[in-house]
Formats: sequence, C-alpha cells, structure tokens
Amino acid sequence: MSNTGFEILLNSKTWLRLIEGLWVTLRISLITVLISVVLGLILGIIASRKNLFGRVLCRVHLETVRIVPQLVLLFVAFFGLPRLYNIQISAESVAIMVFAFWASGEMGDLVRGAIISIPPHQTQSGLALGLANRQIFTYIILPQTVRRLIPPAINLITRVVKTTSLVSLIGMVDVFKVGKQIIDFNRFEYPGGAFWIYAVIFFLYFAICYPISKLSRRLEKRWKI
Repeated sequence: MSNTGFEILLNSKTWLRLIEGLWVTLRISLITVLISVVLGLILGIIASRKNLFGRVLCRVHLETVRIVPQLVLLFVAFFGLPRLYNIQISAESVAIMVFAFWASGEMGDLVRGAIISIPPHQTQSGLALGLANRQIFTYIILPQTVRRLIPPAINLITRVVKTTSLVSLIGMVDVFKVGKQIIDFNRFEYPGGAFWIYAVIFFLYFAICYPISKLSRRLEKRWKI
C-alpha cells in the first residue's frame, strides 16, 4: 500500500499537539471577544450620541481597523512598538490587544447601527410617558438594541476565531503553527501528510465556527431581524 500520509493521523501525539494548539486559538479568541464586547458597547453608545468629538474619535477608530489589514497592525504592535519604546511584551498579549482593537471597532459600529435603527417614536413614546432619557435608554432602547445586535455580533465572533490564525506569524504556537511543525517534522516519512493535517485543521475550525454561525441564523430567523 502506498504511503498517502494518512498514517500521520494515527499517531496520538499528533492529535494531542493539535488539541493543545487549538486551546491557544480558543483562549485568544475568548479573551478578545470578551474585551471587544465591553469596549464595543461603549464605543457604539458614544458613536450614537450627538457629541461631535466622540463620534469623530469612534469613526477614526473604525476606519483605521477597516482600512489597515490586521496583519499589519499585528506586525506594527509586535515588531515595531516594543523596539521603539524598548519594552517587552508577550506575543499573546500583543495578539489580544490588536484583535481587541480591531473587533471592538467592528462591534462598536454594530452597536451604533442597532441603536440608530430603533424607530424615533419609541423615544417619543417614552417622553410622553414622562420617562427620563436614562430610563428611555435603559428600558426601551437597550433591550431592543441587544436583540438586534446578537445575530451580527455572533457572526463577528466567527471572524475573530478565524483571524486568530495570524498569530502564527509572530511566533505563537496556535493550531495552525502546530500543524506546520508536524508537517515539517514528518516531511520525509509522510510526504503526503500535509493534506491530512490541514484537513484536520479545516474541520477543527469548521467545528467551532459552524455552530456559532448556525446559531446566528436561527436567532435572526426567530426574531425576524
């Protein structure tokens, strides 16, 4: 029987290392999502207000993360800033800061869009009932905003998970980097192993992102957003 490289998956150490790398990916993604949700809510609320300075600041942030590739931001933060200011910072910390900076900008725009999509008569009705602006926002605007926000926010989470694959370029040993190391180590014994390793990585990402994407579609359909 010819060596197809499938034998590389029969080694338990291969799976153990891939799972360890997957945990790195999940850890970075989870921390990034938590930070970006908090910052995104704050930025979105500021961007929806009438304060010109706050709106401009949020817009500059958003345009920066949309125009500049995440890889460039990652390289600047990891290779540029530490040398410029003579500081030491771990690759994981840099990755989380860069991805949170990017994702919070995107989340902030989603929050802003959800807030301004609330019909004006909702606010007018609250004022007619004698509610203060804070009460209107807390009890009328915010609950509807969260409902409209959840499906697109869930889609953003899948983008965060996929984008974390860039951390391998700054030396972090995530699932993608582990796969490459396994392929390089076995390139002579299993020259066809690259296909199977990358196929496993594909299905690992799919197993994480597909349920999240499915949840987003179900919520969108149920709430008819």
